[in-house]
Amino acid sequence: MDPHSLTRELHVKNDSKIVMLVADGLGGLPMTPGGKTELESAKKPNLDALARIGVQGASIPVCPGIAPGSGPGHLGLFGYDPVKYLIGRGALEATGIGFHMQPGDVAARGNFCTLDASGKISDRRAGRIPTEESAPLAIRLREAKVPGYETFVEPVKEHRFVVVFRGAGLAGNVKDTDPQAVGVLPLAAEAHDAASKKTAEIANQWIAAATKLLAGEKKANGLTLRGFAGRPNLPSYEEVYGLKAAAIAVYPMYKGLARLVGMEIIGRAQSLSEQIDVLEQNWSKFDFFFLHYKYTDSTGEDGTFEAKVKKIEEFDAVLPRVNALKPKVLIVTGDHSTPSYLKAHSWHPVPTLLVSDCCRPDGNTTFGENTSIRGGLGHFKAKYLMTLALANAGRLTKYGA
Repeated sequence: MDPHSLTRELHVKNDSKIVMLVADGLGGLPMTPGGKTELESAKKPNLDALARIGVQGASIPVCPGIAPGSGPGHLGLFGYDPVKYLIGRGALEATGIGFHMQPGDVAARGNFCTLDASGKISDRRAGRIPTEESAPLAIRLREAKVPGYETFVEPVKEHRFVVVFRGAGLAGNVKDTDPQAVGVLPLAAEAHDAASKKTAEIANQWIAAATKLLAGEKKANGLTLRGFAGRPNLPSYEEVYGLKAAAIAVYPMYKGLARLVGMEIIGRAQSLSEQIDVLEQNWSKFDFFFLHYKYTDSTGEDGTFEAKVKKIEEFDAVLPRVNALKPKVLIVTGDHSTPSYLKAHSWHPVPTLLVSDCCRPDGNTTFGENTSIRGGLGHFKAKYLMTLALANAGRLTKYGA
């Protein structure tokens, strides 16, 4: 069942505040059998204190066994069925940087990469090239043209950029050109259906022209495209939940996803501490706050277990400032698991913690994978997290007579 079919009918307004803290890629695995995960290894006194008064569970982002991308993972957390509302990463990135996509546009997220002398990928992220180096390269790519079509290129952050194709006959069902591996050639863009054939042709022409413009660069001498997508149309948080919602994020993609569901993007924070500053400054203006923390995911993808542990500890350290605001409902979760052991997003359920004055504490005294598996929320699909938040905030009336 789509939760929105009920929340549209049952939501009520009050003065309660809901905060959803998303530590991207939070879930993990032990590096050796019987060991601890990153979350279990971290010194996290504040999360553990919340565990003693809250209720835990294991959130399933899409379906058991399915490893989600960040888009589907966040859509689930926001209560949108990620199978029904599939959004490509390109549209998220474009919207996140404030690019206004028109009907018929197709956007793709670009990654600068490093190619060896044979044209094979030696580094998929160009050494995580800093933004001050990558942005001028993205602007240079505006010189790459495809006859009969408009192309727009915008810098994003670090190795990422956005390209938007505009013209007749375009659709977004196109295969990524990132092979998700090193030591191999970038893939060609291939259409998954007849409607997207022209997009694939245009993308391949543009890639060829753009790659020539990068010749001679030491780090970013190549590129790949991911997440081809047209402009989506989603119901808003106000419409389905009756919430005035705000998003506090650093990376454009997450701003884009929040904007697509009707959240207002607030602040220009570039660090976790600054994000909490923005939360404090805007506390009286919104009903719901989504705060996104990226670095638990990037360290997991890099396979750096101890670095991910430290990022969890940094996340834990800001919680007293959030608690001091006294939200009616506080949720700590992730959009998916990114175990350092796997160096990738995984299918494992995500540890999730909910605290309110009317939740039913489950007796756990720490927060981690093993406790969440045994927690009072059980295993549940992420798309139901928002109904739990609304209920604990007193924002849902009774269903039926």
